[in-house]
Amino acid sequence: MRSYDYLIVGGGMVAANAVKGIRERDEQGTIGILTEEPNGPVTRPALSKLLWTDPDFTYDKIWMTPEEDDGTTLHTDSRVTAIDRDKGQVTTQDGQHWGYGKLLLATGCAPIRLELPESERVRYYRNVSDFDAIKKIAGEGRHIVVVGGSYIGTEMAAALVQNDCRVTLVHTEEVLGSAMFEPALASRFHQRFVDNGVMLLGGRKVTGGREENGSVTVELDDGSTIEADAAVLGLGVEPAVDFVAEAGIEVDDGIVVNERLTTSDANIFAAGDVARYPDPLLGSNRAEHVDNANRMGAAVGRIMAGSDEQYAHTPFFYSMIFDMKWRAVGTLDSTMAVIEDAPNGPERAIYYYLEGERVKGVLLYNVEAEKLDDARAVLADDAPQSAETLIGRIEVV
Repeated sequence: MRSYDYLIVGGGMVAANAVKGIRERDEQGTIGILTEEPNGPVTRPALSKLLWTDPDFTYDKIWMTPEEDDGTTLHTDSRVTAIDRDKGQVTTQDGQHWGYGKLLLATGCAPIRLELPESERVRYYRNVSDFDAIKKIAGEGRHIVVVGGSYIGTEMAAALVQNDCRVTLVHTEEVLGSAMFEPALASRFHQRFVDNGVMLLGGRKVTGGREENGSVTVELDDGSTIEADAAVLGLGVEPAVDFVAEAGIEVDDGIVVNERLTTSDANIFAAGDVARYPDPLLGSNRAEHVDNANRMGAAVGRIMAGSDEQYAHTPFFYSMIFDMKWRAVGTLDSTMAVIEDAPNGPERAIYYYLEGERVKGVLLYNVEAEKLDDARAVLADDAPQSAETLIGRIEVV
């Protein structure tokens, strides 16, 4: 059995940042990373954004290399299947045992799948192998069907149509983005896709499909089908907690941790997409966003190595689609009351999402990132809010 002072399960952005955090406090401790993927961490957002849309952002820029730290060893193709808390060790699918002093669970999330087997032409889009597969097919006017109207689906539809693909986007809303944006903004969002050549097929769900003779057939809930050269599916994700729950660690739509990112076992920590933590502004929260992976990953590394800090950051999330860029904190739900502040026109605006008289989410639409702390201050304000108190509160230049 090989042992490490710090053992990290999961090889994503959290793992890379945790190594940096550990090294801020402990220069000598040994660190091991076990990841079931064939490669180490990458900057995951680039897989649906910059690698497709920015010619200056090249493939070599996605890689994160925590193994370049002299005391850190990366073990790829190593899927953890069990934790033995009494012995302080984990087991991988090949039967090997790995000991730990402190254990970090950064298992992330797994894509939701349909009865449509994954292949080189069918990708439940999440990792670098998915990018590699679709990149080989994209271009020359090939038809790619994208399934899902949330972050991955909309970003990939926009990316592919800008890379000489014919794109059909299947989503459940009548107006794309209407679950998150107020009606006027959702309408503009929807129209951007239409104007850029994406075929939008709303109000539909994919029920299954098949692949044969070099093409993919996607089956819809109304009985119709779509034939394409490839399918990209972004149906959401589920936290990867199976072997964690079996070890008796508390889970609840993620691995439950306290403000020090510690699980119900004092020697086991969790961070990133999979961690449900007490956000000081949002309450119990699980954040599947890069800002959280960066900040929480570094914090949990320092905490594991002896820091007395608590994780008190409220992360932002963002998307970049065509000429639209937005950042947000909190909850974006169009069924809430939404107040728009657009003093210079609708293409640069702030949207406040209210539950009663309390702001629960702030959307910065084409507004600079420097205003995010102002948005957090609005979320922290427990005084009654209305259009009168919110319009002009955050300056829109």
